[in-house]
Amino acid sequence: MSTSPDAERNDALSRLRWPLRLTWAGMLAEGLVQALWPLMSVTLLVLAALMFGLQDMVGVEIVWGAAVVAGLAWLAALIYALRRFRLPPRGAAMARLDRSLPGRPIQALLDHAAIGQNDVASMAVWQAHKARMADRAATARPVPADLRVSRRDPYALRFVAVLAFGMALLFGSVLRVASVADMAPGGGGLAQGPVWEGWAEPPRYTGKPTLYLNDLDGGPLSLPAGTLITLRFYGDVGALTLAETVSGRTEDVPAASDPAQDFAVVQDGSLAIEGPGGRSWNVTMLPDAAPEVELLGDPEVSALGEMRLPFAARDDYGVEAGEARITLDLASVDRRYGLTVDPDPRPEVVVPLPTPISGDRAAFEENLIEDFSKHPWANLPIEISLSVLDSAEQIGQTAPREMILPGRRFFDPAAAAVIEMRRDLMWSKSNAPRMAQVLRAVAYRPDDIFRSEVTALRLRDVIDRLEIHARYGLSDDVQENLAEDMWDLAIELEEGVLADALERMRRAQDRLNEAIKNGASKEEIAELMDELRRATEEYLQQLQRQQAQQNEQNGDQQQQGQQGETMQMTQDDLQRMMDRIQELMEQGRMAEAEEALRQLQEMMENMRVTEGQQGQGGQSPGEQAMEGLSETLRDQQGLSDQAFRDLQEQFNPGAQAGESQGNEGRNGGQGRGESHEGQNGQGQGQDQQQGQNGQPGDQAQPGQGPEGLAERQQALRDELRRQQQNLPGQGTPEGRAAGEALDRAGEAMDNAEEALRNNDLAEAIDNQSQAMEALREGMRALGEAMAQQEREQQPGQGNTEQGGRANRDPLGREGESAEGGLSDGGRLGEGPDAREEARRLLDEIRRRSGETERPEVERDYLNRLLDRF
Repeated sequence: MSTSPDAERNDALSRLRWPLRLTWAGMLAEGLVQALWPLMSVTLLVLAALMFGLQDMVGVEIVWGAAVVAGLAWLAALIYALRRFRLPPRGAAMARLDRSLPGRPIQALLDHAAIGQNDVASMAVWQAHKARMADRAATARPVPADLRVSRRDPYALRFVAVLAFGMALLFGSVLRVASVADMAPGGGGLAQGPVWEGWAEPPRYTGKPTLYLNDLDGGPLSLPAGTLITLRFYGDVGALTLAETVSGRTEDVPAASDPAQDFAVVQDGSLAIEGPGGRSWNVTMLPDAAPEVELLGDPEVSALGEMRLPFAARDDYGVEAGEARITLDLASVDRRYGLTVDPDPRPEVVVPLPTPISGDRAAFEENLIEDFSKHPWANLPIEISLSVLDSAEQIGQTAPREMILPGRRFFDPAAAAVIEMRRDLMWSKSNAPRMAQVLRAVAYRPDDIFRSEVTALRLRDVIDRLEIHARYGLSDDVQENLAEDMWDLAIELEEGVLADALERMRRAQDRLNEAIKNGASKEEIAELMDELRRATEEYLQQLQRQQAQQNEQNGDQQQQGQQGETMQMTQDDLQRMMDRIQELMEQGRMAEAEEALRQLQEMMENMRVTEGQQGQGGQSPGEQAMEGLSETLRDQQGLSDQAFRDLQEQFNPGAQAGESQGNEGRNGGQGRGESHEGQNGQGQGQDQQQGQNGQPGDQAQPGQGPEGLAERQQALRDELRRQQQNLPGQGTPEGRAAGEALDRAGEAMDNAEEALRNNDLAEAIDNQSQAMEALREGMRALGEAMAQQEREQQPGQGNTEQGGRANRDPLGREGESAEGGLSDGGRLGEGPDAREEARRLLDEIRRRSGETERPEVERDYLNRLLDRF
């Protein structure tokens, strides 16, 4: 059944009823907003001013003047609204809705055919067009209103009014609006009498809220010390008066009837508002106690001289900061040798105390961790006192405590002598001539003391500088530079340049012997035992490699014949012996420990190590890296010695040639003797060692002179760069420390190469010394990384090295295991020492997070750990 065109049009328009109504409503809202925004802005600004109580802070004349201005503004805004607002017609709404549709379908539905009404074909086309427009009109949606008035309000005054009104709702009071009525002639405010308002605002650091006194009934009132009382009197002056005894004011006291009163609570007393509607309170002041701090025990000292001093601090509202002051106890100093003269003036040492990064500071325990090994007062009597400060600037401190300022101890006699002379230099500049004489006596027989000619050269350079500046004056900068050079020299003498495994093991044994004789602490013994273990492991690995080579050359039959005549020892047996030595030393049985160490030395000199059941014959990547770095260090040492000999030949060719031949003869004799004893074949000359295993030192061995040395130095740098690419332990702090140390070694090698090409042998030797020191630091850090990995893999020996390293967090702890729990190495909180272990871990995290040279990613991770725990 066909329908008429008018019926179809009406049906289509009826479906547009709700979109059309909503569009009309949007146009109405748009007109209201655009017309009423000035009126609403003026209204909100006036209400905000009244709710803030501005009318109570100024004179009544100003209030009436502002009221007139506000009234005129409100009237102008009302006229603007009446002129701008118009009800939107239905046709405008339909036109807006039609414009939102493509092709204007609504207008097409309202159109009529002007021609062709009698033509059937034309009308068929017209009907099809009408049907298509009706379908398109059925998709109409309400047109949203345009409520933007930014073109009419370019300065955004409407937002200022809304912000002011919002602030008044938060911080003002609607009740204050009624005070305007009291200012009218004959208003009811004066008929009701005067009114008052009051606030009690405690100090911000107490964390207590502000009290509105009008809401508090009279009676007892407890307020913290320093609370600010604010009172405002409204009405006739003198109708309300103040009587208080809590401020303790005796001078410049304002009149009791002043409309504005402000004072602080400093004592117990009373607070009363006398007059109509007045109240009174008995105020009890809550005192702010001074902070307290105390030492919890004696300082703990690590083997490298780092001090850990435990302390506790407390305050009722929290400690703000603290510091430790260290002064020299001159009366207790043993005034002998270089300490007989009066010391140079030196300020006291002030060190900030660590405080919790997060959490409550009302009561806490921390450790002051500092290293004073380089300070002139190290290992001398001092007095230390701790002080803390709270937010009220009250100070609490401990009584000065006498103690020995902890510092690193040196067990090598030559190193100890250099450190003692360094102390004398920092004690007084007048000690310089005496120091030069003592150091010349120490260096009289350099072959008996120094293991390297570079070390002897560095000491002679220090002596020459001391004598020159002692004659012409010693400045502060020169004093600091000399002290730093002497410290580096002592470290080199103490730790040595022992790249060879056997020599390093012997050196560790000698240092441990000296520690036993000198009564070292438990921490120093533990550090020296760890060094002996690492050196012994390197020596065992070297013996294993040598034994494997002999097996390949001589066959298994000869090896089996030799095994019956030599001592057999496994790694576990050796570990038990070392644990026994350490246990004896910790128990104070030094004679037995010294005898056990002597037996260990004898066995290590003549032993043959059998391969254990855990595949000790193969080398791990860490062992290969350590061996490669040892070879690089030996090559660098040989190159430095060659540069030193060339430097001597420049000044005294004839004498140096004879001395060089004598040294070579001594070295050759020593090498033959050691080879005869079977001690790892150290009779080979140093230059020959540089060419082993295809190391870079062999590439330019025949070359003499700066250019040939520069080529050898460049080859060493290239070899070090190759070794850095396969360095293990990349994800651990020890691995990163090893990488940073090797980077410094590479930079020093580059500088040495440049100096050699410029024929500056002295500068090259200095840079080569820095490179060797950095290489030693890298090897030490790499050894710690390997030891850490080995300790973490011991509980469950099924993990591979790569898997264990990948399952550790940036602190080197085990992460979650495959079952979702923590591995055994990651648990804290089991056993009686769990709290102490957790505290040591927290101190270590805090110390590492404060080291700015660490990567930003690692320090961010450490700070997140501190925030969490």
